[in-house]
Amino acid sequence: MHVKTEKLPDDKSTVDPSFTISLIRKLVPQGPDVDKELSVKQGRTEEKDASSDVGEPKQPHDKDLWDNEGCKLWDLSVIEPQAELMVNNLVLEVLLANLHVRQFLRAKEICIGIIGNLACHKSLANAITSHNGLIATVVDQLFLDDPGCLTETFRLLSTIFQSNASMSWAEALLPDEILSRIMWIIGNTVHATLLQKILEFLSALVDDQDVITILIEPLIKVGLVDCAIGLLLNELEKSMDGNNLDRSDSLDSILRLIEELSAIDNCSKVMSSNDQLIKALSNIVKLPDKFEVEGYCASVVIIIANVLSDGEHLTPILSHDLPLLEGLFDILPLISDDNEARNAFWCILTRLLQQVEGETITNSSKLEQFVSIFLAKFTLMKDDIERHGIQTEADSSVEGVSLKNGLRTSLKAICSITERWIADKSSLGKEDASLTENTIENAKELLTFCRRAMGIADL
Repeated sequence: MHVKTEKLPDDKSTVDPSFTISLIRKLVPQGPDVDKELSVKQGRTEEKDASSDVGEPKQPHDKDLWDNEGCKLWDLSVIEPQAELMVNNLVLEVLLANLHVRQFLRAKEICIGIIGNLACHKSLANAITSHNGLIATVVDQLFLDDPGCLTETFRLLSTIFQSNASMSWAEALLPDEILSRIMWIIGNTVHATLLQKILEFLSALVDDQDVITILIEPLIKVGLVDCAIGLLLNELEKSMDGNNLDRSDSLDSILRLIEELSAIDNCSKVMSSNDQLIKALSNIVKLPDKFEVEGYCASVVIIIANVLSDGEHLTPILSHDLPLLEGLFDILPLISDDNEARNAFWCILTRLLQQVEGETITNSSKLEQFVSIFLAKFTLMKDDIERHGIQTEADSSVEGVSLKNGLRTSLKAICSITERWIADKSSLGKEDASLTENTIENAKELLTFCRRAMGIADL
């Protein structure tokens, strides 16, 4: 039976404090242990009859109670003055008591959801963290098998890891059984909202330098990197339709997580040895319709650059993957305004072309394949350098210097390979049927531009 309840006003900031306090009181579970805990917090000393009911309170409409009063309190907890009022009136004690004694999962979900809202307020993050037993109780909820409860738990953890109270929570997650449980949830959930909240939690965790310092090794130990790669492969399998990749919020979040992990040395080393990851990233780069995956391109390029820095064995393999090289050039205009991704592109190109330049290529057709790509993508390179070259020279930051060096080294390699190709053609002493005068002129134009760009870089 639906129970008619009082509606909240549109302007929730005008809610009378007594109404909010009454909601808290309605959610107080019954039983001697709970009453004793609340009495101590309130400074009361009266004892309850030992014969009182223990455990679940005998309330006729428990579901209605939580779907109405509980959800009202959940709504009000997003307003900072109301949230502070709640904390000052023992809401944390009431919520923890319910988490301890309730078996009704919807009640647990609402309790964790309210705490998650309270944690969003900077003024309350420390109070929540220092509340006796709260961290342990919240972490215990990770062992529930209910998607709603887990979603709210990870939302709460994500919020906490974006506050200045994160270290205490990080230490609570350190035990292998807890981190292993998190990995198990990641690898087994089919609930889209839960997965999204887990990814937000992991991203917030990785972004906190102090937290990741103590958690990264334990996380690697329980398989975080392989778990993230598994998520990527599964999402790509679901999203891939022939040569097209459907847009997916989950895929975007997964790629961003892997991007963040790839910036951590120990993680990038693990990634560099995962052939499936390298193949998956290469396949995205090679997709013909780049505009369909434009949102993913920056992450993919950054991941490849980070992995190559720790996976030197990959460079000889990828340097002769011509479709990959073509795909990278096609991505350039899509990431040209993203400084980090653009820097990553030129770093990748430097590694690949230096490998080619350092090899003795005696196969004339192989040389011609590389030069053909340079000529076909010349306009893309030229547009990028002309748009950002001067800005790059003015940037004296570490990233700016790295980009400048990557540009110069890549252009030098392009010149070297192109000059070798022209010299090879000249040494043949005969007309190559596939070579036209126009091709030679285009190659010379490419050389002129590259040399001129390098000359500007030297000023």
